[in-house]
Amino acid sequence: MSAVKGSGGHLARRLTMLYVGLVLYGASAALMVRAGLGLDPWDVFHQGLSERTGLSIGTIAIIAGAAVLLLWWPMRQRPGLGTFSNVFLVGLSMDATLWLLPGQELLAVRIPLLVSGVVLNGVATGLYISARFGPGPRDGLMTGLHKVTGRSIRLVRTGIEVAVLGTGMLLGGSAGIGTVLYALAIGPLSQFFLRVFALPGGSGPTRVVAEGQKKRRAILRW
Repeated sequence: MSAVKGSGGHLARRLTMLYVGLVLYGASAALMVRAGLGLDPWDVFHQGLSERTGLSIGTIAIIAGAAVLLLWWPMRQRPGLGTFSNVFLVGLSMDATLWLLPGQELLAVRIPLLVSGVVLNGVATGLYISARFGPGPRDGLMTGLHKVTGRSIRLVRTGIEVAVLGTGMLLGGSAGIGTVLYALAIGPLSQFFLRVFALPGGSGPTRVVAEGQKKRRAILRW
């Protein structure tokens, strides 16, 4: 009986970590948007499409996540609860935070917003990946292309994110010092918080994605 209760408590903890992490991930992206000093590559892309279509950036993030998830099918990637939750919850949280947080003009406010967004993104990454409910759609695209092409994770990740960053900038998305800061900081932050939130028996998936997160710095990118 105690083993069953322990198992249920462990599952509840993992689910809490997953959903808190995804909500915080969307909130962290919104902080970077409000800072107005540059976004991570995927959000540069999302923002560019948002400018062109008139849809909210969170809605675009949901649509893009679902489209990326469709690319998993020919690569035989298997989504999990965390994958589907990621597609919807991050975008919803992002839009909700943007609605609650007004735009800022003062640089003295925007810089702390940027730094807070990057750090919070690292916290969120550590939480939702450590929950071990499956990778986000973009991480799954990376690992799928790695398996299909035989190219290194570093090369695949860099190629994907250079492509979305360049496309986003052409569409009018915002790249700047925040993009560079994210590129330099997210690897170390993710590794640190993955260790902080690591659950007993959680070595494999977390370690693999932690390496993927670390290699994001290879772009001088996201």
